[in-house]
Amino acid sequence: MALTRSGSWRSVIVAKEAIAFGQRTFAAAAGKSKKGSKGAASDAPKASILSKEVKSTTVVGANILKDGTDPKIMPDSEYPDWVWHLLDKRPALSELRRKNIETLPYEDLKRFVKLDNRALIKENNSIKAKN
Repeated sequence: MALTRSGSWRSVIVAKEAIAFGQRTFAAAAGKSKKGSKGAASDAPKASILSKEVKSTTVVGANILKDGTDPKIMPDSEYPDWVWHLLDKRPALSELRRKNIETLPYEDLKRFVKLDNRALIKENNSIKAKN
């Protein structure tokens, strides 16, 4: 039997921890404790090192710059109006189809066209996949 790659030779060498011949073994991960070891206390959740004051005045983890700092939370009046509408529920395609297209506001009409085109594309793709 000829071995085709050099990595196959490792399975031939029997290590101390190997259970059966030819079984690949892995080293224990650094920093992880084995069952029954004295490091069981390290598995407990660690308390946050940030104070409550820092958490309530900054957006922790929002910094994208290497030398930057986390941005401060500003009063609501400092943010533009569109920010408060980002999480508003928008109508689904089925709801838009029930309404009269001629009376829809411009934003809903754009959404209807986008969702309708997406549904048509999915339908065409599923028909092509069946053929």
